[in-house]
Amino acid sequence: MELELKIKKEDPSLDWKYNHETDACFDIQSNVDMIIPARGKEIIPTGVSLSIPDGFMVQIKPRSGLSAKHGIETGAGVIDSDYTGEIRIVLFNHSDQDYMINKYDRIAQAELRPVYKAKFIEVEELEETERGAKRFGSSGK
Repeated sequence: MELELKIKKEDPSLDWKYNHETDACFDIQSNVDMIIPARGKEIIPTGVSLSIPDGFMVQIKPRSGLSAKHGIETGAGVIDSDYTGEIRIVLFNHSDQDYMINKYDRIAQAELRPVYKAKFIEVEELEETERGAKRFGSSGK
C-alpha cells in the first residue's frame, strides 16, 4: 500500500527515502554537524517537515547499524498527524566515546503507521489469563 506523505525540506539536498523497494522504514538525515557526547543525548535538527495523513502517525526508530556498532539509539518516537513543524530526532549515545553526526548522515528511520483509537470501557474485573498479574521475568526466561 502506498500513501502520499508531503515533505518540506529546508535544504533540497536532503534525501529522505526508502533505500530498497521492500524497506518498511524510510531513512532520516541530519541537517547539521553535531557531536553526541559519550553517555549523553542531543536533539538533532533534520530541516524537514511532514504532512502526515489523518489516521496515521510516523514512528521514529533507531538505525540498526548505528545501534549495534556505536550505541546510538532514538527516543521520543511518535509524530502525530497534526504536527507540521520540523522533525527533530532525539539521539542517545550509550557508548563511552563521543559520536560525530555529520550533515546528511542517516541518523534514524521512520515508519508510517495507521493509528487505531481505543474506546475505553471501565470494568470491575478483567478476564483471567494464564499470566495474570505476574510482572517482569514471569516467563522464566
